[in-house]
Amino acid sequence: MENHEKVAIAQPRDLQLLNKVPEVTIFFWIIKILATTVGETAADFLNVNLNLGLTITTFVMSCLLLITLFYQFRTKKYVPGIYWLAVVLISVVGTLVTDNLVDNLGVSLETTTIIFTIALLATFVAWYASEKTLSIHSIYTTKREAFYWLTILFTFALGTAAGDLVAEGLNLGYLVSALMFAALIGVVTFAHYFFKLNAVLAFWMAYILTRPLGASLGDYLLQPRDEGGLELGTVVTSAIFLVTILIIVIYLTKTRRDENPLSLPPRE
Repeated sequence: MENHEKVAIAQPRDLQLLNKVPEVTIFFWIIKILATTVGETAADFLNVNLNLGLTITTFVMSCLLLITLFYQFRTKKYVPGIYWLAVVLISVVGTLVTDNLVDNLGVSLETTTIIFTIALLATFVAWYASEKTLSIHSIYTTKREAFYWLTILFTFALGTAAGDLVAEGLNLGYLVSALMFAALIGVVTFAHYFFKLNAVLAFWMAYILTRPLGASLGDYLLQPRDEGGLELGTVVTSAIFLVTILIIVIYLTKTRRDENPLSLPPRE
């Protein structure tokens, strides 16, 4: 019997969808970090360079995100182009949510970090209480997918607040902040492989940390040299990262190297 047939038989009776997220490979983490940086740079580009302002930028990007998620929820399996477009857009929206709270409403970075930490923890608790699992390898029902994307949104919003708090509020600088978050991801990875840290816990810890890593990296590339940045500009930085994401997504679409076994239909 083919492996895919075995997987299909082992699936729950109430299975509605094939697994809707990619396998966690090196490509997953590369695109995730690139997407987080784009979230920072694209938000600045739309808000500042195009003079749209935070309110209009947030409205436009939120509409695009909702449209993309509509198609993401309608698909019956993992589709790289739709999935990663949703991740890039939710990265931008998550950044804008934090920026609106801080810049428009005057909420401090400390408070926003606490707010989104609580919101993220509450989402995890509700998700686990409802589904008894937080594994991304089990995203095969609409409810689980809804929990998944809500979690992703809060990780981006929290990462933006935490990244800015560390880099600006604690005056560590963008490069030092990026290196610090990269080191923390390394610690989580080491703990998983050598001390058997739970795989689901390790994944979500690393996933959360990639957002402030990307935010700090984006700020480092964007900010003026006298403020500790490289001053590459939002246009150049966003273009480079978006093209890189596009190339990798096209590669994955053709090779299907990041498809989870549950993402594949059973063979005849």
